[in-house]
Amino acid sequence: MEPHSQRYKIRLGLFVAGGFILFVISIFMIGKQKNLFDPVFKLTTTFYNVSGLQVGNNIRFSGINVGTVDNIKIINDSTVQVDMILKEDVQRFIKTDCEVAIGSEGIIGSRILIITQGGYESEPVKDNQVLSSVEPVEMDAIISSLSVTAGNMEIISGQAAEVMAKINHGNGTLGRLIQDSTISENINQMIINLKKSSKGLDENMEAAKSNFLLRGYYNKKIKQAEKVKQDSIKSKETRTKK
Repeated sequence: MEPHSQRYKIRLGLFVAGGFILFVISIFMIGKQKNLFDPVFKLTTTFYNVSGLQVGNNIRFSGINVGTVDNIKIINDSTVQVDMILKEDVQRFIKTDCEVAIGSEGIIGSRILIITQGGYESEPVKDNQVLSSVEPVEMDAIISSLSVTAGNMEIISGQAAEVMAKINHGNGTLGRLIQDSTISENINQMIINLKKSSKGLDENMEAAKSNFLLRGYYNKKIKQAEKVKQDSIKSKETRTKK
């Protein structure tokens, strides 16, 4: 009976020791997440609407988690104060003109605070300093906007389908041009006639040049063109020599 009691005590002792170790590890992990064991400093900002932000949510700067939300408090009917705890080693990078925005971890992830980059020559923030904020865009507003856009696209696609149906049935000017073979043949014949007219005009011009009554006129025009060309070449040569 005594050996059995001894084994029971050993097991109980191991169970208690294991539970205590797990408790210490949990406290350490929670404290590390809440920055309880690191030197920290505090910042404050205000929003009109925190859009689901909660105490303990992460704070990111340059894509890195640098702190957590410490407290959220309603100041009045249009102002919500958000207190932040951040690691002290990033204080020199956060400038007085930085802004705080509310984002999310992924599309449906939890809310986070995002501190934007400040100016290169701006002063670093001090402990308990207040930063300006950027109001978040509500998901309901985005969904509403997408709904309006989808409705407009549905109307446009319906109208486009109606127009195409009319064209396919030969309705309207474009539909008749596409579907009516007579109009198509008339257009082709008109193009052929224009080509013939252009060819006849060229032949008439050549004939006019050969006519002895007009030959002097065309020769005069040719000489004037040659003179203009020569004057232009001489002008370029003069500018080159200068």
